[in-house]
Amino acid sequence: MPLQQGSARTRQRTVLLVGIVVLLAALVLAVVLASLLTHGRHEVSPKMLKWKDRGTTKNLQEVILGRCYNYITAQHPELGDKDCLKIWESLKDAFIYKNPCNITAEDYQPLMELASHPIPCNKSLFWSKTGDLVHRYTKSNQNFLTLEDTLLGYMADRVSWCGDPSAPGINYESCPKRSECESNPGSVFWKMASKMFAEAACGVVQVMLNGSTEAGAFRSSSIFGSIEVFNLNPDKVSEVHIWLMQDIGGPQSESCSGHSIQRLINILEERNFKIICEDNYRPVQLLQCVHNPDHTDCRLCSNST
Repeated sequence: MPLQQGSARTRQRTVLLVGIVVLLAALVLAVVLASLLTHGRHEVSPKMLKWKDRGTTKNLQEVILGRCYNYITAQHPELGDKDCLKIWESLKDAFIYKNPCNITAEDYQPLMELASHPIPCNKSLFWSKTGDLVHRYTKSNQNFLTLEDTLLGYMADRVSWCGDPSAPGINYESCPKRSECESNPGSVFWKMASKMFAEAACGVVQVMLNGSTEAGAFRSSSIFGSIEVFNLNPDKVSEVHIWLMQDIGGPQSESCSGHSIQRLINILEERNFKIICEDNYRPVQLLQCVHNPDHTDCRLCSNST
């Protein structure tokens, strides 16, 4: 009898040990599977969020902070009370760890409030398809400001950023183009900044358009055509001056009497603005001629009275 009891206890212990081993093996397997699944998610996520535009600018924080401090200390010391660290944090919070196709105006509202500043009357200069020329002009003539000459625009000019739901929360490989999703970080930012820039305009405002563009100088789909022109305040803006610039030696696709310009004039007149349109505004044309001094267009320009 004692022998049978001993055998039974041995069997029980054996079964218990086997059960413990099986349980431990199951736990180890569960941990390994969980690790593999988690690792797999981090590996798959960037591939799923492979977009067509360039990724976040390297050293974005240093770029934004450097531009911010340069703007408020060297260029516009009257804005020295701006907090560049808070401005950077509000920009980062607008997109980090977020799906780059689900950015909203509310995400950027704190940044807009922190970085906004008054725009003097008669200095606002809007543009479309004349980016290089218009910024050469504002660098040579301090009487005008484009959006890129404001603190917001200066910090963000030619810089890109977007988030990623997985670590590290920023996608440095690629960001979505507007054609891939409208609510991407860049598009939402520039729409909001452009709206705010237009709302701040007062007195006489200028817009520089490209008369050598085949598709037409004024495009309803552009930032100027879809946002800025509709956010100018008729109670604050007395006149809109259109400068229609044609490339030196380039095609003369449109003049002030052209179809798209007339469409713009109609939109502005419906909103009770006074409009003046000038083909090849002379001060800007002279700047074009700096790069093309021997061209016949420039010789005629220099000889004109």
